[in-house]
Amino acid sequence: MNKTIFKKTHRIMIDRLIQAREEAGMTQVATARLLGKTQSYISKMESGQRRVDTCQLIEFAQIYRKDLSFFLPI
Repeated sequence: MNKTIFKKTHRIMIDRLIQAREEAGMTQVATARLLGKTQSYISKMESGQRRVDTCQLIEFAQIYRKDLSFFLPI
């Protein structure tokens, strides 16, 4: 797989993750508390420093009340 495409795809997913959190009216701190994580954990995901796996994406979709497809750039 071309790394450039992979990076672009990942960035789109992250942008949608941030958008969903903001639309839900939640802060990184509030999201972190619901997940039992730290705010810096969420920050690293949203900045692209930490990858989001499928199970985590499902958790975010549930918290933000979004369909899983919202996050997928397909």
